Amino acid sequence: MYNNKQVDFQKSADGLVPAIVQDAATFKVLMLGYMNQESLDKTLAEGKVTFFSRSKQRLWTKGEESGNFLHLQDIRVDCDSDTLLIKVNPAGVVCHTGADTCWEEANVSNDFLCKLESIINDRKNNPSDNSYTSTLFTKGINKIAQKVGEEAVELVIEAKDDNEELFLNESADLLFHYLVLLSAKGYQLADVLAILQQRHNK
Repeated sequence: MYNNKQVDFQKSADGLVPAIVQDAATFKVLMLGYMNQESLDKTLAEGKVTFFSRSKQRLWTKGEESGNFLHLQDIRVDCDSDTLLIKVNPAGVVCHTGADTCWEEANVSNDFLCKLESIINDRKNNPSDNSYTSTLFTKGINKIAQKVGEEAVELVIEAKDDNEELFLNESADLLFHYLVLLSAKGYQLADVLAILQQRHNK
């Protein structure tokens, strides 16, 4: 989650570095904040992004008033050690104006898998009694893993027959529940694809 590269907070007189916040699922840039060592440590410890507010002159956890927290997925330090890229799962809109981003962009992706991951993460972070996905998260990791196993078996069974509709529907069920399992474990499909890419490059 964090590449442990030392951040050079001393490059600026105020001890702050820019922190670019990106949606881990849609890859949209959501906002820009500033961090010092204390806010970085708090972010890593609690899993919710905390900045140093230049206007308030104190630590500020995004969402502390609105509930629209930025749930940490990954932090990267740039090549000059003075800028952070923070990937998050946002719980709601990000901008104080009510917009998805501070640039008034819709936080959506043309990639439906990314959109689906974003919806799944939202069901995890903002549970609803009427949501099947939220119910899965409530039941815990063992139930989610069991469901993935059940869907895998059903897919294998359908693979032996020639019913295209049933095979494709079971494939969709397995993929969906696998994405839920990844989210429950704190990962996303991009983490798995990165491993496949590494294997391909060898």
